[in-house]
Amino acid sequence: MLWQQWWVWLTAAAVLGIAEVFLPGFVLLGFGVGAVVVGILLWLGLLGGSLPVLILVFAVASLIAWVLLRRIAGVRKGQVKVWDTDINEP
Repeated sequence: MLWQQWWVWLTAAAVLGIAEVFLPGFVLLGFGVGAVVVGILLWLGLLGGSLPVLILVFAVASLIAWVLLRRIAGVRKGQVKVWDTDINEP
């Protein structure tokens, strides 16, 4: 099946990485990292081809990547956005 091919996962990771350029806040980058992890594990032969297993590894790797990205490059502790003006004010 197509989801058992390592290059499909790495291609999906590249598409997600490119799409991340257009979206702020590391929305898709965690999913891209998860796809890279699954692709590399498939390439190395360390992961079976069962779809539920692939999706579970993808989900766990994506969650870990997202949490790490938020800690590294997210909003810092105590940082708050304060709005001084309103766009509708003259």
